[in-house]
Amino acid sequence: MILVDAHQHYWRPGRGDYAWLARAPEALRKDFLPADLHAERDAAGVQASVLVQAAPTEAETRFLFDLALDDRCVAGVVGWVDLEAIDACARIARLVRDGGGLLRGLRPMAQDIADPDWLARPSLDRAFDCLQEHDLAFDALVDLPRLPALHHRLDRQPRLRVVLDHAAKPDIAGDGFDAWATAIHALAQRESLHCKFSGLLTLVAPGADDDVFEPFAQHLFASFGAGRLLWGSDWPVLTTHGSYARWLQLAQDLAARYAPGREADIFGGNAMRFYALDVTTDSPRTSP
Repeated sequence: MILVDAHQHYWRPGRGDYAWLARAPEALRKDFLPADLHAERDAAGVQASVLVQAAPTEAETRFLFDLALDDRCVAGVVGWVDLEAIDACARIARLVRDGGGLLRGLRPMAQDIADPDWLARPSLDRAFDCLQEHDLAFDALVDLPRLPALHHRLDRQPRLRVVLDHAAKPDIAGDGFDAWATAIHALAQRESLHCKFSGLLTLVAPGADDDVFEPFAQHLFASFGAGRLLWGSDWPVLTTHGSYARWLQLAQDLAARYAPGREADIFGGNAMRFYALDVTTDSPRTSP
């Protein structure tokens, strides 16, 4: 079985474009680069990963391209473009060219945009058309208040290839199951929509037992099925609550309970198909 991490990050705060880190735990306000992950990822047996943007700049996307050249496990990059720019399509085309086959998707940081209806703006239509023209995926970084806008986006562009990041960040530490579960069930009716089985551990309150997020995981399996869930580590955000190996084992235990026999899809196959990655045990990098 080929293991693929569908969601991990690298960053270097000194670059100056990670504004959100000022509000993050202090432990995350430092460099997290390939050398910091290699040993843990190799020990876990993960052979490939998708590197996801963490700053709303094209410069950071190109920084990730450079890092990917030194990290044999990076099979693809999900980058960032200003989707409201007049020349958004030209910007997307340049990133596709400059990535040399690495760019597999784009992720606007919608959760950090004050307007919860931002994703539904007609001004974004042309840019989303261009994503499809370049066969790029859309990573939807949204929370519960932004799900209605995601619905509107998918109403207008139903063929858009979309994956929901971190299951829309349910309020696991609070009393947020019912509203989230209803919204997730409605979204999952869109059969083209996928969901990342990632980020759950970091939403658990300090000191809580691991089984606190099991109802959320169970609902994801029931809603999306094993064919539309992509496991991801969300490293290094993960490090505030546990190790790479710990989250992988917890996720594998849950998959064994709720989707027995489908582990190869959840922990690798779905990511390879969704992001069009050409990953083998001999050659983990995506083809240009």
